[in-house]
Amino acid sequence: MVISVKELEESVANLPPEQLKEFRSWYEEFDIDAWDRQIENDALAGKLDSLAEAAIADHQAGQSSKL
Repeated sequence: MVISVKELEESVANLPPEQLKEFRSWYEEFDIDAWDRQIENDALAGKLDSLAEAAIADHQAGQSSKL
């Protein structure tokens, strides 16, 4: 069954506090996993290469500092 975003919003808005807490916890993990997969896919596709190269060049030019 596919529901619309509006239906999902209404369902979440009507959750009792304990179930809302459970949903938030689930969604946080879901969102973290989705972000990790996106970063991994971007890295494998070379989309982050230019950022890494720029950071390495800055470091080699003495434009970085220890954290």
